[in-house]
Amino acid sequence: MTIESMKAAAFHKAELDDWQKKVAASLKEKSIQSLYTDTYEEIILKPLYTKADLPDGWTGALPGTPDYRRGIEPLGYQSVTWHIANRLSYKDVTELKEKMHAALAKGQTAISFEVKPNLFMDPRGLAEFFASFKNNYPLSLNAGLLQTPLLAALSVACQEEGTSRKVSGFVAADPVAEASLNGGLPKKEKIFFAEWARMLKEADQQWPQLKTVLVHTVPYHDSGASAVQELAASIATGAYLLQQLLDQGWESKKALSKFVFHFAIGSNFFMETAKLRAARIVWSKIAEAYGAEPEDQKMVLSAETSTYTKTIFDPYVNMLRTGNEAFAAVLGGIQYLHTGSFEEAMGTVSTFSERVARNTQLILKAEAHLEKVADPAGGSWYLESLTNELAEKAWDLFLELDSRGGIYQALKSGWLHEQIDKTAHAREEDLFKRKTSIVGTNVYANLSETVRQPEVQNSNRPYFGGTLRDCKKMIESEEPLLTGFEDIEQSFTRLEPKRLSQPFEKLRFRAKVLEKIGQRPVVGLLCLNQLKKHKPRADFITGLLSAGGIYTLKSDEIYTVQEALDFIKASSVKQFVICGDQASYHSFGPKLALEIMKKYDVKLYLAGIPEKKASEWNTAGIGDFLHVRSNAYQSLSSILQEMEEGNNAKA
Repeated sequence: MTIESMKAAAFHKAELDDWQKKVAASLKEKSIQSLYTDTYEEIILKPLYTKADLPDGWTGALPGTPDYRRGIEPLGYQSVTWHIANRLSYKDVTELKEKMHAALAKGQTAISFEVKPNLFMDPRGLAEFFASFKNNYPLSLNAGLLQTPLLAALSVACQEEGTSRKVSGFVAADPVAEASLNGGLPKKEKIFFAEWARMLKEADQQWPQLKTVLVHTVPYHDSGASAVQELAASIATGAYLLQQLLDQGWESKKALSKFVFHFAIGSNFFMETAKLRAARIVWSKIAEAYGAEPEDQKMVLSAETSTYTKTIFDPYVNMLRTGNEAFAAVLGGIQYLHTGSFEEAMGTVSTFSERVARNTQLILKAEAHLEKVADPAGGSWYLESLTNELAEKAWDLFLELDSRGGIYQALKSGWLHEQIDKTAHAREEDLFKRKTSIVGTNVYANLSETVRQPEVQNSNRPYFGGTLRDCKKMIESEEPLLTGFEDIEQSFTRLEPKRLSQPFEKLRFRAKVLEKIGQRPVVGLLCLNQLKKHKPRADFITGLLSAGGIYTLKSDEIYTVQEALDFIKASSVKQFVICGDQASYHSFGPKLALEIMKKYDVKLYLAGIPEKKASEWNTAGIGDFLHVRSNAYQSLSSILQEMEEGNNAKA
């Protein structure tokens, strides 16, 4: 080839049809449809996205411009980076102060901690805690129903330091989210929001830059909601709280400036990034409907890595989960981020785990350079299409919520619970059948690790009402604040946050109980024929049983019925799984099970599904077929129940 011919050469322009032909050839007998994936959001994910998947003429806005899908800053994190806002654990105010100063010295950039009732055992100490930072760092605090005393302590600190105008960030609350967890508001709806709006007005007069209204979607996420349901709940809550403030005489511009939205980020990487982008789109439309100018339509986003996805067993895998979720959150364009520790599911934290959580964000900043690019997700046909679909579906569900009287009425009636429960049930079914894999829990479980069962946490969430001024006086006069705390009377069904891995973890702890009382949970494996014949299924069963905390006792190679009977006799096991290939099942036949059941009172299972005589195997005494499509959780629970009943019979 000459230089001239090389210059004249061109690559063939690839079309979608060319790709489809190549894929069809690779898949052979399977159709391209087998590459499509259904999601809990009822969105079908395609294996390839192109410009044709977006509306005709779509160009996409620039970062910092409506509809803000690409972020609220024109230069992204290059102009204003996100804040590392990890919530610190503590026993008392003294420990909190020490840990917060240490965290800020090592990379944390916002003051963040869990707001708990015991914090107010020493309200004067809390005020001194705030004063020690001289408002040099933004606040990132979900105050819940303790917003009034928390702001009062901050007010005392600012009065002594004279730095009220410097306060930034948020000390915010979402009464709707709190009601979803408590089963109701502390008072009648109109009375509560009238008092809340007055308290927020007091706070605004002292701290005009401080955000005090939170839209908190974590309770929905932790109850198993889909991304669409989370988005719809967020904008429905935002619209509801905004209307409450307007009804109390607030101007829309001032009210909108007080909002911050908080999301949990799950394990579906691109879905979670698209969720945050879609949130900004739909909120800008809500704000626009209220007459807001473009600058006031921006959504300030706070996020945390999901507790729903974390596990007690094999906790170091939680580091990977947290890193993945934090990455998705940053790509989505958040302003505040909490990365949970790998031990949080166990209810404990250590200096090491908190350091790893903090360093996860530092690595994303300094080594992955995510703060150097404005909207790195922009321009992906897949992400842009997914963002549009999520926004459209969330908007439709928001309209459905609105038609039912809004978010609070949907919670009171139980309708929203029903919708979330359907999604949560679908997630659990996929978990039980191991379509959803949780490493270290329902797959690749390590039976040698020792894990303490976490204590049940107190779910009581008290309320402290009154005015900011009165609460401030109580702190200054050193009156005890705890006497002002009130319990909330439940008036409707509350949401039940959980972790996805909990059902399998409960199986593991049931097995641990048996082990503690001297009955090691063991199932025997009858390994038919040569190693290469039975090993695939024997390994599969070993992995399956380990997810329930059950050990296996493998036989030598079995070639006759008598060898199987001898193995059963020599063992003290009461449950056995027959493992072999289809040829072995055909040669031994159901008579193997018949002979075993005639001679011994045991429970038999078969690994896989036999190609022939399945009904005969059942008749012969096979209790269940254990295979890749079976309900693993149900099978394991049944086996453990047999062991528990056997132990009770001995007792």
